[in-house]
Amino acid sequence: MIRFDDTLEYIEVIQRARTPQEVCEALVGVTKQFGLNALLAGTVPGQGTPGEEQRSHVLLCDWPIEWLQRYVERNYVDHDPLVQYMRRTPSQVTWSDAAARIDLDRSAREVFCDAGAYKLNDGFAMPLVTLEGQVVMVSLGGENIELDDNAIRLISLASTYAIGRAIQLSSEEKTIEHRPELTPREKECMRWAAAGKSEWEISQILGISEHTSEKHLLNAKSKLGAANRVQAIAEAIRHGYIS
Repeated sequence: MIRFDDTLEYIEVIQRARTPQEVCEALVGVTKQFGLNALLAGTVPGQGTPGEEQRSHVLLCDWPIEWLQRYVERNYVDHDPLVQYMRRTPSQVTWSDAAARIDLDRSAREVFCDAGAYKLNDGFAMPLVTLEGQVVMVSLGGENIELDDNAIRLISLASTYAIGRAIQLSSEEKTIEHRPELTPREKECMRWAAAGKSEWEISQILGISEHTSEKHLLNAKSKLGAANRVQAIAEAIRHGYIS
């Protein structure tokens, strides 16, 4: 069982990272306990994007270098079942499930077969939406993966936080960050949301209506500039509202 305090410790390590590579290493340090020891995260290139341009889409990378080179040289991005799945139905999915939902042709099967040769037998992927509206795909792979609901929640939160940190570090603009001001009730709702509680559960804990708890969470999400609940929790942690 993964404790929430443990999750905060993982996120603190990511926050201390000073380069995208350190962010990458910190995130893999979290996910490798579930057998996910290889990472690639970036925006999904369009069909037919040249190999050199594909590299510009990458935010974080800790794939085996030989596999990365082969992937780019053979233009696997245009045949990868996972990329096809994300273009059609951007949602959390294991690699094997994505392959099962795509009509695999010879090229797609070759991608999976070749990945296995680099001890990437299966993996987990998820889409994240940046504040600019771009979709970033986080793909984690390994030889023997072990995932349950708690693991997926931890990986989702840590990945969301890591991508935000990587984008922050990659930005060349040196601006003073404005800290959004949450009301005391919004902070309470966010803290319970981070603990995995639903709107109804939060309403029971705080003695308010479910509609009111939902409204506080929506207000907090808007103030934090988040696209979804997981991103809002990550931002609330980053700004010190959850500790």
